[in-house]
Amino acid sequence: MSATDPGSAAVSAGGCGPPPRRRSERGQATVEFALCLPVILAVLLGLVQAGVVVRDQVLLTHAAREAAREAAVQDGGDAPRQAAVARSGLDPRRLRVEVTGRRRGSGRVAVDLRYRVPTEVPLVGLMVPDVTLRATAAMRRESD
Repeated sequence: MSATDPGSAAVSAGGCGPPPRRRSERGQATVEFALCLPVILAVLLGLVQAGVVVRDQVLLTHAAREAAREAAVQDGGDAPRQAAVARSGLDPRRLRVEVTGRRRGSGRVAVDLRYRVPTEVPLVGLMVPDVTLRATAAMRRESD
């Protein structure tokens, strides 16, 4: 068939090809993308912030084990807090350490750590307040 063949016009108008675009539909995909982009970015930034919180929870659990280990071998002092800060990489201003079971005759020592995770991811930090995480660990005392 040639372009001058009367049958060729019937084939394209018969629905085999894409429908002709109306002038009002031009740019529709761009507008839809522009409307969806902020939502997609907010979801992605929220996932990044969730990853930061999960990472800090893992670090806090490790810090609790280190603090409990230090409290089990040493009596008194600030050694458990120093061990938690030194071996975890957490911000010491946001970390609170409580040690129980340090008295003589106690067979176990327990450590309770609380850490306030800052929500510093852009845009998410404005919508979500800081998250407080908690981790505990207990160990048998080495000396009595």
